Amino acid sequence: MSKENFTFAVFSENKAGLLQRVVSGFTRRKINIESLTVSESEVPGIHRYTIVVEGLDEALVKKVCTALEKQVDVQKAFYYRESDIIYREIAMYKVRAESMKEGSPGLAIVDKHHARILSVEEGFTVIQKTGRREATQALFVELEPHGILEFVRSGRIAISRPMKQLKTYLDELALASTH
Repeated sequence: MSKENFTFAVFSENKAGLLQRVVSGFTRRKINIESLTVSESEVPGIHRYTIVVEGLDEALVKKVCTALEKQVDVQKAFYYRESDIIYREIAMYKVRAESMKEGSPGLAIVDKHHARILSVEEGFTVIQKTGRREATQALFVELEPHGILEFVRSGRIAISRPMKQLKTYLDELALASTH
């Protein structure tokens, strides 16, 4: 079986300690999490964990997904291949102010990468780039010689291409539990 990258979407109530239990579902199996983002979802009271793992086979991914759904307070877990989602990350770069002066190569790099200047402060400029990891990393590589003072990249956020909504799954679960 070939190994692929997968993105999990885990939906749960917002309960203390649940993040640790979700993460332990991966660490017990010695699966490294490349990215983890937690946010509210479209359903009130339900949070979404977006978890990226690399180089797994689908059989193991299915087992992890099933185990996650057995966790108390987890409503539903899905996994997706890269082609099944639309995803982005956000990166911020703090660079030396002199590298972003009018007509400087730094400004040309920012323009070339369709990045945005968020803040110009005394001594530094903050730049934002949204995109796939490859795009945010490419900007990092080009800015590095011009003096990166700080760098941070978010975890992945993703929307699935399949049309079935979480609320539909939750309604189906509620219906099944009444029968």
